[in-house]
Amino acid sequence: MQARTLTINQERLQKRIQDLSRIGRIGETGVCRLALSPEDRAGVEQVRLWMDEAGLQTRMDDFGNLIGRLEGRNPDAPLLMVGSHIDSQPYGGRYDGAIGVLGGLEALQTMKEQGIVPEQSVEVVAFCDEEGCRFQKGLFGSRGILGRLEPGELERTDKNGVSRRQALLEFGCDPDRLEASVYPEGSIGAYLELHIEQGPVLDRAGEPVGIVSAISGPLWWTVELTGFAGHAGSVPMNMRQDALLGAAKVIMALNELARLDPAAPTVGTVGHLEVFPDSRNIIPERVRFTVDLRDVDQERRNEREQALREAIELAAMEGGLTYTITEDTNSDPRYCAPWIKDIIREEGRVLGIEARELMSGPFHDALALSYVCDYGMIFVRCKDGISHNPAEFSSFEDVALGTELLYKTVLRMTAAGK
Repeated sequence: MQARTLTINQERLQKRIQDLSRIGRIGETGVCRLALSPEDRAGVEQVRLWMDEAGLQTRMDDFGNLIGRLEGRNPDAPLLMVGSHIDSQPYGGRYDGAIGVLGGLEALQTMKEQGIVPEQSVEVVAFCDEEGCRFQKGLFGSRGILGRLEPGELERTDKNGVSRRQALLEFGCDPDRLEASVYPEGSIGAYLELHIEQGPVLDRAGEPVGIVSAISGPLWWTVELTGFAGHAGSVPMNMRQDALLGAAKVIMALNELARLDPAAPTVGTVGHLEVFPDSRNIIPERVRFTVDLRDVDQERRNEREQALREAIELAAMEGGLTYTITEDTNSDPRYCAPWIKDIIREEGRVLGIEARELMSGPFHDALALSYVCDYGMIFVRCKDGISHNPAEFSSFEDVALGTELLYKTVLRMTAAGK
């Protein structure tokens, strides 16, 4: 790594990552910048200052997306979009999303400083609410600009009862003017995203960067099981309608289904659970929980989904429960464009990297963009594959190398010249 000469400014990039991580900091290394929160707004304002310093045209749209634009020779041509997000999980790390925004900004700022003008315009975007943890549905900003929001999304509430509509208003957006922020069909030519891997493949292989081959298709449900509350000390076990017991059976079934094929990348998670009445001496009457099922093989995921539905039906029947399943997100696996992967691979070789291809289990803003344009992603290794955790770590050398590769790829994709 030390032998490589980078065009981008590694020190500037490192300082910005460190400075941004102080906004919403928890503990020594953690970050909590929930979407549309005051911390998120402070982060957006800081990144906008850096975009202004870089000489980009900046704006925040009514979805809460921050956009910096580098004008091309042919501003009417479909643009190249580069980006990620700066919102975080409630117990998150410094690198998830942030390196994609700050790396994209660094790539465009380097182009400006080198006197390079791209053939088409390039925009770097910090998308609003990629994570989806606050309102239980992610990719809000990236789906929003494509006109792909679903009915009722503005009425979704967080755990404090704040609606997304209210949060947008407090953020400085106008939810009644969202249509004006939608990009016209065909105006986005391609999309690039730099992101930490959030998995252990690159770290175990001792490789700094990789090329994403595909993003697994996520299926998100909210499941609600309803039984009957009763005194924990007096209702016999065989007469109970315990919603939490039913939920436990479903959670175990999901875990077993995800493990059916040890060689497959199938994953299943229940990460959020609400119990009512939530008292130690009352049999739980109602339990609401989330299901996150992902796979890069659509047919296999469909089979697991059907089996999980049957497990929910069985648990309800055995426990005398009723249930509802609400589908929050459903996407098929999305594959990266071969021509973009080829450019990343070729530019990697120039930098002395033989980058491997690997799939992405987590979804990214690239998933939304994949429905309207070709996309490519560059992964940067993270220590032990840890993410969504304050222990998340990527070396600044690796992040800089990934950003250099992003920069070189942008130059190739835009036929940039002086």
